[in-house]
Amino acid sequence: MAIKDVLLNEIGAGWDKSSPLYQQLANDLRKLILDGQISSGESIPSERVLCEKTSASRVTIRKAIDQLIIEGLLFRRQGSGTFISERIEHKGEDLSGFTDEMRTLGVDPSSIWLMKMIAEATSEEASTLKLSTGTQVCRLSRVRLSNKMPMGIENTIIPAQFLPDLETLTDSLYHALQANNRSPSHGEQKVTASIASPTEAGLLSIQEGGPVLRIERYTFLPDNTPLEYTRSVYRGDKYVFTSKLQPFNQGW
Repeated sequence: MAIKDVLLNEIGAGWDKSSPLYQQLANDLRKLILDGQISSGESIPSERVLCEKTSASRVTIRKAIDQLIIEGLLFRRQGSGTFISERIEHKGEDLSGFTDEMRTLGVDPSSIWLMKMIAEATSEEASTLKLSTGTQVCRLSRVRLSNKMPMGIENTIIPAQFLPDLETLTDSLYHALQANNRSPSHGEQKVTASIASPTEAGLLSIQEGGPVLRIERYTFLPDNTPLEYTRSVYRGDKYVFTSKLQPFNQGW
């Protein structure tokens, strides 16, 4: 299915001489994608149609499309055209791990471990988890993949008493904790938009400065004991957060 005509009319509106035309076209398409006005799997208009609509040259059109392909928002399918890349939808109200989330969506999750160790907590780690300085913690760092494609980087600390044997941790942290009779009952999460550092871009196979989502997650046991603190960086072109909203009161 191609972009609806009403959305096509938004492309090129308001262009000026403040920046190169290819950047303005890329900005228009990027906004339509990130705002969810065009969905994963939809095709974008052909270069010919975009040329007719915008009066821009094919070189300009191709340069804009190439930019969005580099950012991971578009991909070319030989003989078929250019399409919107798939994005993983995460429901912000769900307390679930990456492994279960991906399996629910029918994709294959995996990890590349960067660090897996037990050490004495630093003063900052102890403060975060409300532990005594010197208490043992597990430090975990890994790249999370979906169908072998890098999706995010996770850096986690948890009290070592809750996961004393790291050999039991192969992929799903929450499954390993559950095996030790420890499961999160509730949590808090903060999501901010950002750009990828050179190191993050390399690990995620994206362009330096590309869009990412930075996520801080705290989870707790039923008695409010801190269980986990995770800092994650997820690809902004592949990951989207959604939440259900309800009126605060009937007078809204």
